[in-house]
Amino acid sequence: MAIPGNFLSSTTESIDPNTSGWTPKLNCTIVKGVGGRNGDGCLAVKSVAAGEMQARTVSSYPITAGTVYYCFADTAGVSSERIGIRWLTATGTEVSITWSVLTTGSSASWHRVSVAGAAPVGATQAQVVLSSTEAGATVSHYWENVYLGLPKTSLGNLFDFNTESSEVDASGWTPVVNATISRQVPVVSWSVTSYLSGGHTLAMTAVAAGNASVLTVARPTVTPGREYLGYAYLQPPTLSATAWIELRFYDGAGNQVQATRSTLAAPGTGLYRTRVSAVAPANAATCSMAAGLDGASAAQVLRLETVVIVAAPKTQAGSVVPYADCSFEQGIAGWTVPSGAATLARTTPWGTSSYEGSYALAASSATATASTLRSARFPITAGKNWRAAAMVHPAAGTWSSVRTRVRWWDAANADLGASTGTVYTLPGSSWYAVPNDAVAPANAVTASVEFVITASAASSVLHIDNVTLWEVLPQTAIVANSDGGYATLTLRELELDYQVSVYRVGTDGARTLVRGTTGLIDRQLVTSDLLIVEDHEAPFGVPVYYAIDIYDPSGSLASTRASEQVTLTIADINEAWLKDPGNPQRNMRVLVASAPEWSRPIEQAVHVVRGRRNKVVLSGVRQGLEGDLTVATRSDEERRALHLLLDSGNVLLWQASPGMGVDDMYVNVALIGEARISPLAQEQWRTWSLPLTEADMPVTTGVNGPAGRTWQDVLTEFSTWQEVLNTYATWEDVLLDRR
Repeated sequence: MAIPGNFLSSTTESIDPNTSGWTPKLNCTIVKGVGGRNGDGCLAVKSVAAGEMQARTVSSYPITAGTVYYCFADTAGVSSERIGIRWLTATGTEVSITWSVLTTGSSASWHRVSVAGAAPVGATQAQVVLSSTEAGATVSHYWENVYLGLPKTSLGNLFDFNTESSEVDASGWTPVVNATISRQVPVVSWSVTSYLSGGHTLAMTAVAAGNASVLTVARPTVTPGREYLGYAYLQPPTLSATAWIELRFYDGAGNQVQATRSTLAAPGTGLYRTRVSAVAPANAATCSMAAGLDGASAAQVLRLETVVIVAAPKTQAGSVVPYADCSFEQGIAGWTVPSGAATLARTTPWGTSSYEGSYALAASSATATASTLRSARFPITAGKNWRAAAMVHPAAGTWSSVRTRVRWWDAANADLGASTGTVYTLPGSSWYAVPNDAVAPANAVTASVEFVITASAASSVLHIDNVTLWEVLPQTAIVANSDGGYATLTLRELELDYQVSVYRVGTDGARTLVRGTTGLIDRQLVTSDLLIVEDHEAPFGVPVYYAIDIYDPSGSLASTRASEQVTLTIADINEAWLKDPGNPQRNMRVLVASAPEWSRPIEQAVHVVRGRRNKVVLSGVRQGLEGDLTVATRSDEERRALHLLLDSGNVLLWQASPGMGVDDMYVNVALIGEARISPLAQEQWRTWSLPLTEADMPVTTGVNGPAGRTWQDVLTEFSTWQEVLNTYATWEDVLLDRR
């Protein structure tokens, strides 16, 4: 599949179907190879003689001096390699080449190389250059999955691109104790679609025996009381090395006020993602991430890759359980055993057993008895229905049952008792969901999740992961937003990897598919338990409800849902809505001056038959409505908004006030006319003539949106608002990341 944002063509990126995007630059010939990852093709670069050989892109790609650009590729061969960005002037003269560090070794398996750098002064174009140094002639080196474009960062990361990736240099980090810093490119095989990983790693080298650590230079701002998650790939020097990351918080004066550490239980010496989470204390202003080795030997190296701090995600929307207590990535957090023989520990090593992340909670019972496991206390709202849930996995021995329940506490920390709970039997050794719903007592302010686990054999082990506690909201909710001209449908508790179809159902029972980000929501893959749909094409003045069909991964209908009825209204009967189905941010209400006088053309051929009184007329199908709609705009803001709406030439939806004798209609708008209603220059009112031609509903158009981007991504990428203004022409461009 094409790499998002790639300047290179799909042929140049994947070397499919040919090598036309590439040309030799130094000491080589090129042919198309097979066995690629991004399609079957790959670029085989063959040395003419011993020594360095280089190939480059045929095309040059326009760039802006001073802007950071990023390139990567997957490669395989018998020698180490590097990748570079070649900067060119407008006349094609080479300014310089920004090279990656040479890989630390070689491999016949696909592995990643990458580099980033700011375009130098005078550069207006760039090329990708691939380089390896071979020991003899006719030696082939292979390249595939090549990208050149803007830097790619983890969504929501508080760190800038270079701190996250070290692709430009090592300046995002500083030694703390007994360490030096450099960059290395180890030979690591990443997924072909892992666009954030690979290439340069930050290498911390211990100067002497003892503890060694490094720290990010950047200290992004945090919000006190908010939970943050930090993670990075760590590559320890040996299996026995004690490698760790630490999330640190600082007050406004720069003093460290809290540090939370997560230690890697490494299964080997590869790269392993390590996570750490903590709530920012009340006096926190900024944060950083540290990493290090305890008891390092002199010259030992710890590598870091893809370093991220984000606002901690919730594995279940609305859960009050912190990430550390939910996922056990840095230990057992606040979990205890108030009764029974069970002992608690984090599973080990990394990746041995988990449902979310890389670790789980391991409850071990030496005897065939019952034990109660209890979490820390979390804030809840009295009188509301709460659901506790987790995933459990029998890892050793046998377990007769698991009871999930919630224990309540009042403001004085008095125990208000536990809910009855739900008892589950575990039929095998898979991961099983064990939820329980309970209503919080009137005076409850906090709650703990409890599991009563009963072992039926000695030396039994139960793994628990992804613990959540959240107020259970309706699975299906609908809200009318008449001022905005749309209805909001919220679907909760969807199953991942299932498929969902969403229909709008009118009073006549007719079902119409609702539009989503990829087109009509027809068997759309479920990627989150929460789906929010804004239906900007819902009719006005007519009650509708929404029917939802849910299909399992095999394609069979698994369940159905239906929402309550909802009715949208238009406050002023003289107004109508004009909407762009793919760009609802452009939708607007306009004042109707006069409705169209409709006509319906038809193609006809008229034949006169000699000796026959009546003509013979051959007719086609009568076409849709055509007519001129006259509307008025009342301000310069409305005038500019209507121009923006009409600029694209897209199919629009016209919706008049109920009772005006006009049905909702998809239309194409032809040559528009704009006129002042008076000769006064300062008059802001305009009348518009909009020639309408009835159209079919567009079925492949998706709703444009930010694709997961948040303000944090804008703040991370741009240091000033002037940079934002220089990069984007409109706020809509900011929303859609359209540069």
